[in-house]
Amino acid sequence: METIKLCLRIKTPASKVYRALTEQEGLAGWWTQKVVARPEVGFVNEFRFESRWLNKMKVIRLEPDTEVEWECIGDTEEWIGTKLRFLLEETEGITLLTFTHSRWAAQTAFFGQCSYHWGAYMKSLKDLAETGKGFPNHEGAY
Repeated sequence: METIKLCLRIKTPASKVYRALTEQEGLAGWWTQKVVARPEVGFVNEFRFESRWLNKMKVIRLEPDTEVEWECIGDTEEWIGTKLRFLLEETEGITLLTFTHSRWAAQTAFFGQCSYHWGAYMKSLKDLAETGKGFPNHEGAY
């Protein structure tokens, strides 16, 4: 099984990053503007990218200010069954975010594309948390 792993420092408290990872408004501010999400274990968050893709992520773990984990249950075939995990560690007001997108079947071309895009989206999340403005996907971005 293959894993995308990214680590970044965000100059803001973990509670602010956690809200950006769990609340609909926060997710819409850094990943995609078309989102339906709730910070509830068992809820299926929906992330739409243009009219082509609808990623469905079941919330499987929420530990306030420290961990968020989802399992992809739909639409993008290579993502189904993968897990996305966000670990947060705060020290003196700076949050270390470790992001993993695991359980990929293989390192395909799509895996490589997603690795690239996750890097950009982590930068968007960092910008949102630090400055209040991220750059989420929008119609016509792809």
